[in-house]
Amino acid sequence: MGRPVCLFTGQWADLGLDELAKKARAFGYDGLELACWGDHFDVRRALAEPDYVGAQWQRLQRHGLGCFALSNHLVGQAICDPVDERHRSILPAHVWGDGEPEGVRRRAADELIATAKAAKLFFDAAPKAVREQLAARASGGGPHYVVNGFTGSSIWHLLYAFPPLGPDRIDAGYRDFAARFRPILDAFQEAGVGFALEVHPTEIAFDIATTRRAIAAVDGHPAFGFNFDPSHLCYQNVDAVAFVREFGARILNVHVKDVWWSSAPTPIGVFGGHTPFGAAGRAWDFRSPGRGRIDFESLIRALGDIEYRGPLTVEWEDPHMDREAGAAEAAAFVRRLDFPRAGQAFDRAFAR
Repeated sequence: MGRPVCLFTGQWADLGLDELAKKARAFGYDGLELACWGDHFDVRRALAEPDYVGAQWQRLQRHGLGCFALSNHLVGQAICDPVDERHRSILPAHVWGDGEPEGVRRRAADELIATAKAAKLFFDAAPKAVREQLAARASGGGPHYVVNGFTGSSIWHLLYAFPPLGPDRIDAGYRDFAARFRPILDAFQEAGVGFALEVHPTEIAFDIATTRRAIAAVDGHPAFGFNFDPSHLCYQNVDAVAFVREFGARILNVHVKDVWWSSAPTPIGVFGGHTPFGAAGRAWDFRSPGRGRIDFESLIRALGDIEYRGPLTVEWEDPHMDREAGAAEAAAFVRRLDFPRAGQAFDRAFAR
């Protein structure tokens, strides 16, 4: 059974699910990774309305599409962040509430726990072909069901720290993450769902070293895994293949997104210079898959080595390219990229 090629709906939330599903099928996708915003997946409706999850599956199936993960990045961001007015624009009104920061963080944590419960209801109702694919992903011992997301971070703003600070301040940030996420991870484990952190700048884990610290902070909790997206590692000069090989057992989902970075000095450095994506002179920018510098061939072989059987999901972001043209091209790129694993050594036929 091949790995399904999917499209993450987060960057398409301005379109209704029916319109997007029709387009995604025409682009060549097998499924959608549904974001918990727009009308793509509503956590509260999934828990409150008995017919909601079945209706969402019917909408997908009308277009011949599956779904193999949900995503609630925006709510997760508020759990560990120093919450401010920026978060209001990304959070549901019932999570934002009166905007008092600790209250927002608590309600965001409750919403993420609710997402795990909604994911169980949703995937329990999946069509047979999707359930078979979910079972194949879990055959290595991981969870059947996955919710991708962010954690936020109380210490990201201290990345380049001046005035200087001692290690205790950073240690406190990981203790804060552990205190806030242990109950969430316990709830995910109880629901049979894995939480897949997208290792990413502004999160508690953003490279290999911080990923190790995050795992240690929650004592290797079995519900804590990763949504592997190499585009957030490579421009930092982090070895994405090494990430796959070290954390392979915890890679629950994969995003396919490319990034370009300069080999020569630029006017705008790796920190971005307070410029928008796509600005001239940046040291790096996201690209449609196949149009950046990521070595996807090495990554797909590494994913084969760890026996990753989940979806390959395009998270389409390219500041200069029409998104529909890019999404269609990306589907074809990923389908060409993937290949089944060898059943035997190629030179076995020479053996007597």
